[in-house]
Amino acid sequence: MPEFVDFFSDTKTRPTTAMRAVMASAEVGDERAGEDPSVNRLVARCAELLGKPAALYLPSGTMCNEIALAVHCRPGDEVICDRTSHLIGFEGGGPAALAGVMLTPLAGDRGRFDAAQLGAVLRPDRPYAPRQRLVEVEQTANLGGGTIWPLMQLQAVAAAARAHGLVTHMDGARLLNAVVASGVAAADYARDFDSVWIDFSKGLGTPGGAVLAGSADFIHEATRLKLRWGGAMRQSGIIAAACDYALDHHVERLADDHANAAALARGIAAIDGLAIDLAGVETNLVYFDVLRDGLDAPQLCAALLARGVRMGEMGARTVRAVTHLDVDSAAVEKALAALRAEMAV
Repeated sequence: MPEFVDFFSDTKTRPTTAMRAVMASAEVGDERAGEDPSVNRLVARCAELLGKPAALYLPSGTMCNEIALAVHCRPGDEVICDRTSHLIGFEGGGPAALAGVMLTPLAGDRGRFDAAQLGAVLRPDRPYAPRQRLVEVEQTANLGGGTIWPLMQLQAVAAAARAHGLVTHMDGARLLNAVVASGVAAADYARDFDSVWIDFSKGLGTPGGAVLAGSADFIHEATRLKLRWGGAMRQSGIIAAACDYALDHHVERLADDHANAAALARGIAAIDGLAIDLAGVETNLVYFDVLRDGLDAPQLCAALLARGVRMGEMGARTVRAVTHLDVDSAAVEKALAALRAEMAV
């Protein structure tokens, strides 16, 4: 058990006692053969949640993204995404290594580009240029600060892509955070996108797992790549049962994470030497900057850890703190006390 309160990421959540009990009693079978009833129930439920005909259970959200690119695209194709996209910075070069695609980054507003920006890079299909094939969005936008794409902006981007003959993909790692914060249904956010996925190992608090959804043909091909890339499992209903439990018990409570993030942000705003955009804290991600001379983000994070609080440096001056299932209001107060003490040194 860690001896600190952990704001490093919402991937640091641990299964609750009730979730562990559900996992221990889960009905299981051979997932690879389509015989695990817990997995089958979960994917059917997620397909309905996301408004898609079919869905596929996968070990991770990164695999969801990589499989989606490889199904939609061919080597040499071009994928258009925001410059802060998870595809670019956090998937080990997978888009190039696995799907063989080129990534064209757009300079969006805190992780969200608009239809005009997309239109500015679209071009006629000519043999000497890479084929533009896919437009990708991330809901919420992590490096944008957990920002929520407005529904109308998503619709406009998808319409511009479709008018140019491109397919669309949504990285929905924190899609349910957007749903809870905005009141817009997941299926409404996903409606105009050819593929979409949700993660269970972040704010929903499971030990792993993600579900990728799309058309029946898309999922058929995605299943082939799941097997090819070694993602098939056996009695994975043990984890799928945790995901099902999370949909019942851990979605609405994401509002608590958002409230704790807002409280943390307000406290940070009152500390000399730190800077934060309060309006930019929309969900559970809190980004702030270190302004004091002689102190940078890595140094501050090391000092906080010594005081029992873990956060993550996201650059020379920027720190990220993430609220989640294992971080309550008392943890927020401990973090603020540590920040006040360190900035007073």
